[in-house]
Amino acid sequence: MINFDFLEKNKEELRLKYLTNQPFSHLIIDDFCDENKLKELRNQIPELENKSRDYMFANNKFEKSNYKELGPLFNEIYEDFKSERFNEFLSFISAKKVFVDPKNHGGGLHQGKKNSFLDMHLDFNYHPLDKNLYRQMNLLLYLNKDWKEEYGGELKIEDLRTNKQAELGVPFNRLIIQECGPYTLHGYDMTSFPDGNYRTSIATYAYTKHNQLMEKPRTTDWFPDKEASAIKQFAAKHYNKAVQIKNKLFGSGTAKNV
Repeated sequence: MINFDFLEKNKEELRLKYLTNQPFSHLIIDDFCDENKLKELRNQIPELENKSRDYMFANNKFEKSNYKELGPLFNEIYEDFKSERFNEFLSFISAKKVFVDPKNHGGGLHQGKKNSFLDMHLDFNYHPLDKNLYRQMNLLLYLNKDWKEEYGGELKIEDLRTNKQAELGVPFNRLIIQECGPYTLHGYDMTSFPDGNYRTSIATYAYTKHNQLMEKPRTTDWFPDKEASAIKQFAAKHYNKAVQIKNKLFGSGTAKNV
């Protein structure tokens, strides 16, 4: 389903864009998939009922991690994402040996329903099942039919080192690849999609292998807006420690997200 011929034909240009885009490395690829297949896949997406575990830092966000079971087209894009051909492309543009997590822990099909939002955050850095695997890239394929700017939901990115920001549109059949690191904030503001039309995407993640820890392992770090309530600000400050304690007692929820 992925337009591999386009990616490989234009890989030099795409590599330059990825490495030089600001505020940190990211890449926008339009017409990423076969248009007709992706439209049919979009038409087959059911309304999701499994609410995200992002609690107070997100609203009305639903997900299905094992989306490949929804049908042959879903399995096709899943297989393309984790294919060696795609891993080679990602490794080329990033100048690092990277590979897509074949089990897609923490990723999946995402739906943002009415008044959905996701506060700015840093993702977990080391894989919940293998601490030698460092999360290097987020891959976000957008499925928003007839998206308009007034609907909102643009991907917001910000570099914690410089506080430089950007907003990236999220139209149908656009893949955004963004670097993951200890400074790569991202999220989206509250949406106003028409009734029955949801902010929809497929998320998957690519990793590099570290022989030793290069950063202190973290869960998601939240950075809510400065106007957020005192309770939310307090929760964000102590979220990482609370999740670490919970994981020791009950295991990682992300690791179970298969």
